[in-house]
Amino acid sequence: MFWSIAISFAIAFISTWFIYGRVLNFAIKYGIVDNPDARKLQRVPVPVLGGVTVFIGILMATILGLFFLDTKMLTISVIAITVMLIIGTIDDVKNLSPAVRFIFEIGIVLYVIYLGDIKLGDFYGLWGFRIIPDYLCVPLTVFAAVGIMNAINLIDGVDGYSSGFGAMACTIFAIMFYALGNQTMMLIAVAAAGALIPFFMHNVFGRKSKMFIGDGGTLLLGTIMALFVMAILTTNPSSYVLMLEGVGLIPFTLAVLAVPVFDTLRVMTARIISGLPPFRPDKLHLHHLFIEMGFSHVGTSVILILTDLAVVVAWFLSYKLGASINLQLYIVLALALLTTFGFYTFVRVQQRRNSAIYQWLLRVGERSHVERKGFWDLMRRLMDRKIER
Repeated sequence: MFWSIAISFAIAFISTWFIYGRVLNFAIKYGIVDNPDARKLQRVPVPVLGGVTVFIGILMATILGLFFLDTKMLTISVIAITVMLIIGTIDDVKNLSPAVRFIFEIGIVLYVIYLGDIKLGDFYGLWGFRIIPDYLCVPLTVFAAVGIMNAINLIDGVDGYSSGFGAMACTIFAIMFYALGNQTMMLIAVAAAGALIPFFMHNVFGRKSKMFIGDGGTLLLGTIMALFVMAILTTNPSSYVLMLEGVGLIPFTLAVLAVPVFDTLRVMTARIISGLPPFRPDKLHLHHLFIEMGFSHVGTSVILILTDLAVVVAWFLSYKLGASINLQLYIVLALALLTTFGFYTFVRVQQRRNSAIYQWLLRVGERSHVERKGFWDLMRRLMDRKIER
């Protein structure tokens, strides 16, 4: 088991690292770039095919699984990821309407439900519920999975956030799949983490080698997260042991996705209250708030990723201390709301008052700029060294 995990990770990492420069040069040659505008944070056009590099790394690693895993579920998952990568990449180039993307997202979720036979079909004792009938769990699965896809898609606003969060989340999911005995999903999680790390390094440290993950990458990542949640919460006897030991699987999945999901809920709620379309682009996300306060891209990404990780740690501690499944959920919900709705509102109030707390946040933001110094410059030269423009 250890060697299969290590080999899968290594194949994904090396494949992404090897292909990165070729995809970057292709994007530059054919003008596949993200151009700056009033809503975006970059000042120059940036190549936007990072999702393709991550996909190739995942694909190369999952080929290994065809020799010793459930090839049906692995194949279904790879097809779902591939379709959403293509749709997202087309969106990067042609700007698809939200309606078109929704149709494909719903179609992919239904495809996974009916061919893969995985869906949110078991509450594992939460509020006393267990098996959920199909007429309820199918629409619930579609709603939750499409929501996850879009929540992950919307966090791609600062360097390193989507890829850093993705690598962290995939690592945590891999640990859970190991505990559940789901080797197929564990392989995908390990491969995704391995493929995301080289991209993260170029995205954060590179100058000539910088590339955005794009809608292709975030929809790919969102599909992977949705698949993980569906696989964990499907009716699965191997999960019963964990349930009996008091592990809240629903609180766990919400904890891992807490910041992206609840920040998206906050933003969409604000838009609807203001009479605006829920998917209208703006600068209301938490990462926009940190950038507005003067934080660097990396500082913003680190804070948001660590915040999400803190929610996961709080969930784990609540489980280890014997909290019931219901209480685990309430703790996760409270922390998720506090770190998104609560924090955003608190900062805006302090900003209007120009309080000492807000001035302190501005000073912290200023000190978060460590780019182009020492270790940073060394990493930049390493990332850019083999990239030819």
